[in-house]
Amino acid sequence: MEITAQMVKELRESTGAGMMDCKKALGEANGDMEKAVDILREKGLGQAAKKADRLASEGLVSVEVCSKCKKATISEINSETDFVARNPQFQVLAKDATAHIQSSGIATVEELNASTLNGVKFEDYFKTQIATIGENLVVRRFETISADDKGVVNGYVHSNGRVGVLIGAACESAEVANKAAEFIRNLCMHAAAMKPSVISYKDLDKEFVEKEFIALRAELEKDNEELKRLGKPLHHIPEYASRCQIGEAELAKATKAIEEELKAEGKPEKIWDKIIPGKIERFYADNTVLDQRLTLLGQFYVMDDKKTIEQVIEEKSKELGGKIEIVKYVRFELGEGLEKKVDDFAAEVAAQIG
Repeated sequence: MEITAQMVKELRESTGAGMMDCKKALGEANGDMEKAVDILREKGLGQAAKKADRLASEGLVSVEVCSKCKKATISEINSETDFVARNPQFQVLAKDATAHIQSSGIATVEELNASTLNGVKFEDYFKTQIATIGENLVVRRFETISADDKGVVNGYVHSNGRVGVLIGAACESAEVANKAAEFIRNLCMHAAAMKPSVISYKDLDKEFVEKEFIALRAELEKDNEELKRLGKPLHHIPEYASRCQIGEAELAKATKAIEEELKAEGKPEKIWDKIIPGKIERFYADNTVLDQRLTLLGQFYVMDDKKTIEQVIEEKSKELGGKIEIVKYVRFELGEGLEKKVDDFAAEVAAQIG
């Protein structure tokens, strides 16, 4: 397959790799863009594709949480321009549509269009809004989460309306659930800023983890070449990238290595039990970089970067007198999955509203 200058330019923009490296990777991948990205990452020459830079990102993300924090809804409505996204009438439309979706128990766009809002079919109401605002709009996606008496949900939307998050938790008792609402909202704010993909390392695909681990090591080794040249401290090269790679055998191996280290340092065995837990904690921190990047529980809390979200939840559980477990997580970023250079917004609107 012929490798064009445009293909090289696109790969370079999405990964930050050098021009010749991009051309070579595309040649090895026979023009397959995704495979070329993987080849670059395995060599430590490029970052993951910067999809966020290519988003068709106009419109609003809206969040509606019921007063008792038992139900929360998030929606994304796209517009053609940022100017309309800042229009107060459009903002009211987004808020009203989200509240309607929640109160009516609507699950699909088809159900939404067929529903009735203030005595008018929603599809007709929405078309009227499009005519009034003067720009094509589309309800692109939405999701609602709920909780029982022992659960709590909350949400947060960033002030610019571009990012929104919902989180649901199962609690040990209704009393704990009632007290945990504000804490859950704080976790939503964290997730809006830090962009976790999933709740836990248990939610990561093992094949994906292995692939990312290869890329991570290559990235760090490449950085170390430059750090060594500059005479600066080198990055630690981890043995693992996620807790899903660390089973009983791996933990036993790490513990044995720590014991041998303590023995070599002449530390008395009677105090090992006080030292080993801290070193194991450090072992996990050094070998779960992928969890820290991609999982909510594995990330360090923005309001206390010495503790992971998992540790903060454990502390809050003790404070409130009962266990809190995160069971639902939804994050919308405006334009996610839409690419400006490919997608025709008007065509998407036409496809969705008929």
